Amino acid sequence: MSGTPVMPQTSAPTPPRAVGRAPAAPTAPTAYSLPLHALRILGSRAASLVLWFSAGRAVRAGLMWAGTEVSHGDHRQVRLVVTMLVFTLIVLNELVVTVGMLHSVRGALREIRVRRAGDEADESLFGALNRATLVFATIYLAWSFHVEDAREFVALDRTHNAGEDLLLRPLTGEESTTGTGLIALDVRLSLAIAVAAYLLRELFGWWHVRGRIKGSGMLTAFFELAFAFYGINAMLTLVQARSDWLSHRVVVDALGDQVKRLEESVPGWKEVAARVGEVWPYVVDALLGPLTWLTVAALVYGAFAEDTRSVVRGTRLDAVAGRMERTHSLTRSTMTRMTAGFRERWVPPVNAFRLAARGGAALFGMFCLCYVLVRVGADYTTQGVKMLIGNPEPFSWVAWGSAASVLRDLVVDTLTICLLAATFDIAATRAREAGEAVSA
Repeated sequence: MSGTPVMPQTSAPTPPRAVGRAPAAPTAPTAYSLPLHALRILGSRAASLVLWFSAGRAVRAGLMWAGTEVSHGDHRQVRLVVTMLVFTLIVLNELVVTVGMLHSVRGALREIRVRRAGDEADESLFGALNRATLVFATIYLAWSFHVEDAREFVALDRTHNAGEDLLLRPLTGEESTTGTGLIALDVRLSLAIAVAAYLLRELFGWWHVRGRIKGSGMLTAFFELAFAFYGINAMLTLVQARSDWLSHRVVVDALGDQVKRLEESVPGWKEVAARVGEVWPYVVDALLGPLTWLTVAALVYGAFAEDTRSVVRGTRLDAVAGRMERTHSLTRSTMTRMTAGFRERWVPPVNAFRLAARGGAALFGMFCLCYVLVRVGADYTTQGVKMLIGNPEPFSWVAWGSAASVLRDLVVDTLTICLLAATFDIAATRAREAGEAVSA
């Protein structure tokens, strides 16, 4: 045996078993799990989404019916003033319902839960409406989303008065006023109300910036819409093109004059323009449209400011924007007016693209793909149901068509809201984990 003493080996003390150990943080969703994440949000917030959609449709139906009824009868011009006011409320209702649906699912977002865990104050629904509806109204008008509302209003007016137009008016010799409720207002009344709406918009906007009156943001949005609709009626009356705003999409036709000039001066431009003209509407529907709606979601969740500089922040143009802010006030205000249309139409999609890009190219592509698939799938499903119902009874779709249309809109709107929320959640989570600021 060796004389060297052998020291007893001691093992490290075993740590006590943790009692009530907190579960590990859930894995952040990836771009490829976007559809599943959207469905998960839908499953947890389906009841609130359906309630918001149902309430919005009920209010919209009531306003549509009131507008088509009040637009006909004695004191025609007074009735048309009220009709345009009702149409303004119809569009404002769409804004409120969209913001409300987005806000109702915020509790299911990982990013919002992290903010709440960090003792960040959670914004109320009224605060989100007051902050987001003003910018939402500007986006809604810039991309002419109100055209679909106007078409539905006119179609309902014609449906309600079809019997009188076909039977009574030919016998009495009265001129039909069906379908003219949004375009027949006297130009003097249109201009006067547009000027009043503009002044009220500026007043409530000034109060909103300074936080003087609660709800001033929503009131500013309302007068922004009123100024636009009464002003459009006056402008189109003056140029004798009163029905154009019911049939054209501004964003698609915005560069028409410039394209015509290039066709005359650049060889081969006409062929290129024809190709681009065929593709451009699909680009709007598949890329720019989704990005615009993603901007609205980001506004509701407070992702970034809605100013022009937020688009170029972090790029080489940031220094140029900084120099512009230090220029003479007259120069700055002139540039603001000159670029107002560009900013309102293109800044939101660029902002949204930068937000989606924080989640990677895969997230951007998956988001646009899912956005389009929801609508294409809904269209094919509607056609299939229409064929299934209409085969035995050719006129049965007249009775079931309205209900099927509402059900289709419910599915599309709820899926779209959840898809927008999921996209924001993934992009914001990845940006936070990468150490980037979510807010601009």
